[in-house]
Amino acid sequence: MDGVIRTRVGYSGGTTASPTYRNIGDHSETIQIDYDSTQITYDQLLEFFWAGHSCSVQAPSRQYKSVIFYHNQQQKDTAQQSKQIQEQARGVSIVTEIESFDQFYLAEDYHQKYYLQQNRQIWNELRQVYPIMDDIIDSTAAARFNGYVGGYKTLEDLELILLQAGKK
Repeated sequence: MDGVIRTRVGYSGGTTASPTYRNIGDHSETIQIDYDSTQITYDQLLEFFWAGHSCSVQAPSRQYKSVIFYHNQQQKDTAQQSKQIQEQARGVSIVTEIESFDQFYLAEDYHQKYYLQQNRQIWNELRQVYPIMDDIIDSTAAARFNGYVGGYKTLEDLELILLQAGKK
C-alpha cells in the first residue's frame, strides 16, 4: 500500500514477558504497521483491515483474536466509529476488540515477510541485498515485495517498487 513504510509481525495485548510463538501467553498475534499519514490515512488502513479478514467470527483463542490496538484517543474514536459503520453495513455483530496499545514484541524471524520466505528464489535475492534480517524486517521495499508476492499488488505495482528500490 502506498504510504505504508514498514510492517512487522509480533505479539501484543498481554502481560506475559517476552512472548514467543511457542510461549505466547496471553498475547495475540499482531502486525505493526508504520505509515506516512500524508500518503495514507488511519481510516484507509482500517478499511483495508476490515476487508482482509472475517471480523464477525470469534477466534478459537486469544492468540488469533481480531483486535485493533490504538495509540491515542483519536485512533480509538476512529476505530470505534469504523467498527460501528462495518456492523451496520454488514448487518452482523463484529467481534473485533479495540484495545489500548501497550507494547509490541517482535515475532521470530520465520514469521517475518512470510510470503517472501515462501519463494526461495526471491528470498535469496533479497537476502543478498539485506544480509541482516532486521534490515529486511524494517525495509519498505521488502514490505512492498511481500505484498506483491502475497497477491496484494499488480505487475505494474511491482515495476514501480523495483524502480523505487533502484533495481530497474
